[in-house]
Amino acid sequence: MNNRTKKLGLIVLASIIAVIFLLPLFWMFSTSFKSDIEAISGGMNWLPKEFTFENYIHTLASAGDVPVIRWMFNSLFAGISASLIIVFIDAMAAYALARLDVPFKKFLLPLFISTLMIPWVITFLPLYMQFSNMQLLNTYAVLIFPYTANAFGVFLLYQFFKAFPKELEEAAHLDGANKWQIFTKIVVPSAKPIMWTLGIFSFMTVYNDFLWPLVATSTPDMRTITTGIAIMQQGSFVSSYGKLMALTSIATIPIIILFLIGQKQLIKGITQTGIK
Repeated sequence: MNNRTKKLGLIVLASIIAVIFLLPLFWMFSTSFKSDIEAISGGMNWLPKEFTFENYIHTLASAGDVPVIRWMFNSLFAGISASLIIVFIDAMAAYALARLDVPFKKFLLPLFISTLMIPWVITFLPLYMQFSNMQLLNTYAVLIFPYTANAFGVFLLYQFFKAFPKELEEAAHLDGANKWQIFTKIVVPSAKPIMWTLGIFSFMTVYNDFLWPLVATSTPDMRTITTGIAIMQQGSFVSSYGKLMALTSIATIPIIILFLIGQKQLIKGITQTGIK
C-alpha cells in the first residue's frame, strides 16, 4: 500500500467520523425549524416539511418565563472571565516553574500535576461549603472562581516555556529588560497559540458545565444556559421538542463561533504541545 492510498484511506475515515459527529447537530438544527407537532410525529425526517422560525421567536420573546438572553449572558460572562483569569494565572505560574528560581519548584510541579487525578466530585462539597460560608452562592463569583488557576493549564504552558530558547531571554536581559518585561514582551507573544488553546478549552469547560451552576445558583436570573435548558426540558418545553431544540441551538452558537475564530490557533497550539 503506497502513501497515496494510505492518505486517501485516512481522509475517508476522517470524513466518516466527522459525519457521525455532525449528524446529531444537523438533527438538532433541523428539528428547531419544525413545528412541535411535526417534531413529535415526524419520525426520523431529517428535513422539516415546512420551515418555521416560530420556535426561535417564541423562545427569545418569552423574556419572563424563559430568560434566554440572561442565561446566555451569564454563561458567556462566566466563561470569558474564568478563561482570562486561568490564562493569566497559569501562564505566570508555569513560567515561574520553568524559568525562575522558585523555592521547592521540583516538588511543586508534581504536586500540581497530581491534582489532575482528583475527581471534581470530591471537591464539590468543600467548594460549596466554602462559598456558602463566604455568602457568595448565587453570584457571579461562584460561577467563575471555582474554575480558575487549574493545574492542566500550568502543565500545558510549562512544557512550552521549558522548551523556549534561553538565548532570546538572555539577549533581552542584556538589552536591559527585567524579568516581567521578558515575560510579557518576549515569551507571551511566542506562546499565543498555546494560550489560545488553553483559553478555548477553559471557556468550553465553564460554558458547558451543568452540575455546579445548577447547585450553586438558585434564582432564574443567575442560571446559565445549560441549567436553563435542563429546567425547560422538565418544564414548559417538556413536550415542545421544536422549541427545546431551538433553545439548544442558540446555546450551541457561541461554541461554534469560538471554534471558527480560533481553529488555526487551536490546531497550532495542539501541534506545538504534542497533544493528540
